[in-house]
Amino acid sequence: MAGRGRALLVLFAGLTVFRFGGASKGVGIQSFTSFRFSVEPKDTLAVRGLPAVLNCSAVSAAPVRVEWKKDGTFLNLAADDRRRQLPDGSLFISTVIQSKHNRPDEGVYQCVATILNLGTISSRTARLTVAGTQKSPHVLLWDLRMSLHHTVNLESV
Repeated sequence: MAGRGRALLVLFAGLTVFRFGGASKGVGIQSFTSFRFSVEPKDTLAVRGLPAVLNCSAVSAAPVRVEWKKDGTFLNLAADDRRRQLPDGSLFISTVIQSKHNRPDEGVYQCVATILNLGTISSRTARLTVAGTQKSPHVLLWDLRMSLHHTVNLESV
């Protein structure tokens, strides 16, 4: 009985290879394609007026296209003179902008990598927060003295 079971198994395996292996159709078995992020963006504190970088890099043997989303919407980097994508896929912002009513760089970013005819992967999200310009130690000391003696209302510019 064991011999008959083995013969049926070989026959079944042969039919499976013939039917799904594509011997008659010229279709081969595709190998596994590794596709992952080697670097994902992290929450970043940027300084107004200075550059900022959100790192991202996808790894695969196949060609990978990397794109960026901000607040859930794909960025059009071709039409943006301050933001560009670096060769490794990272997002470079040449000058971070922030004012009282305009915060175009602050938000939640995500790196999206695609391999044509294979699929898409999305990185973790990362929040870019913009701080005002750095104050000198003398100004910080004055602010501290004022806060100890008076209530001071300061508005960001």
